[in-house]
Amino acid sequence: MAVAHLGSITVDCDDPTALAAFWAELLGGATVASTEKFVSVKLPHLVLTAIRVPDYRPPSWPDEAPPKQIHLDLVVSDLDEAQRHAVDLGARLAEDQPAPGKCRVLFDPAGHPFCLCLSPGA
Repeated sequence: MAVAHLGSITVDCDDPTALAAFWAELLGGATVASTEKFVSVKLPHLVLTAIRVPDYRPPSWPDEAPPKQIHLDLVVSDLDEAQRHAVDLGARLAEDQPAPGKCRVLFDPAGHPFCLCLSPGA
């Protein structure tokens, strides 16, 4: 039996206001707490927090120097439309696309990789 559940994901960045706004718009959330150091966005099943860290360096993908440490896979029904929307909000498409027919790799405004993926079996 589980003794805990995932309640929050925190991502490092140099501009928490901008990064939180990106994720709030992309995932349909709302800001619930904000300071100069962090901004938290309430999503349907968890909270995503963007936190300012000194000398932030975005992860590098696919070469992994510095390593990505974590990435999110977001399930979508239309890859092209989801990609357009994410890019309109400030994401950028990765050059390397291992499986573009099933999954698209992008970077959020702070440089964290994330994937837009069709549901398995779609």
